[in-house]
Amino acid sequence: MTGVHNHVNFPEELAIRPLLPRDAHPTHDFGDKQQLAFGAEAQREGIETYGIAGRVWEAAYLVNSYIDHPSTWEFDPPLIDQHLSGHKRVFLELGSGTGIVAAKIAQAAALSGRDLVIATDLPEVCPLLEKNLFVMPKGDSANTQVTLVRPLSWGNYDHAINIVRELKLVDDPSGHEHGCITHIICSDLVYFPELLAPLLRTLLHLTSPPSISIFESQPRVIISYKIRSLSKETPFWLAFGLWFSFEPVIVRKTDANNLLSEWQRFGSDIEGDGDLAFIFVARRRPESLNWTIPSEDIDLLGGVGARGTCDKKSDETFETLLLMGLGV
Repeated sequence: MTGVHNHVNFPEELAIRPLLPRDAHPTHDFGDKQQLAFGAEAQREGIETYGIAGRVWEAAYLVNSYIDHPSTWEFDPPLIDQHLSGHKRVFLELGSGTGIVAAKIAQAAALSGRDLVIATDLPEVCPLLEKNLFVMPKGDSANTQVTLVRPLSWGNYDHAINIVRELKLVDDPSGHEHGCITHIICSDLVYFPELLAPLLRTLLHLTSPPSISIFESQPRVIISYKIRSLSKETPFWLAFGLWFSFEPVIVRKTDANNLLSEWQRFGSDIEGDGDLAFIFVARRRPESLNWTIPSEDIDLLGGVGARGTCDKKSDETFETLLLMGLGV
């Protein structure tokens, strides 16, 4: 969870404390290695230096449970498309902050031997990512083999395209030799109103040519989201849904008696504080690749350019999900 301009990492009257996994998700806790980078003391130091980027946020623990979960849990949709099984996968995380989600992905990626994780954030936050992801106990080099840290400020086209070029996607349109971005991970990024349009703009940059080519399928966008202020956050979803189709992740679990539970929205079992949590899986709408992305943020959030027209408009997917009862 981080932002576009440095001042948003230090909002007025900043008063936050470390969030440990047992506080956000009762079934999870840190191992010894994670404690060094993401434990209470590490978060206190991170908050002092990096503001909100130095704290682990609730949706990070939620998405980590989606990435690495007991074999008795079944998700729909799953994190990995079946057609990608056995292929190289490139996970790009936006607003990585402490790097706790990137670290979890890197653990799984190291097991495959072929995947790549790219953790991104503001240039001034990248040192925190490098410290947490690469300063590992002696003999543990898995993260350094599969993880890159790169600057990516939301709304900054050059930052996005530099990563794409590094992956050789621009110079090698087929993308087969070097791999292409298959997953874009967003964890607790929908919060400050001034960041909503830049975030959406970067998602559009990463899902538009030359970031993708006609030879590639669209990246799967994973958004782990905790509602904090619907009035402030809903404008993002009203605009996002114009460009991306999306659905909530649901889960069912097999208990000790081998009984299968009913499907339920993933995140509904960790909402003890009353705030709703979701993981959404999204893909760019194919027809939107022919639309003109407006240069002004107010127009982008207002739906200008979507559906190929210049009038303002919005998508109702998010509000419909809430009304259908998926948010209760």
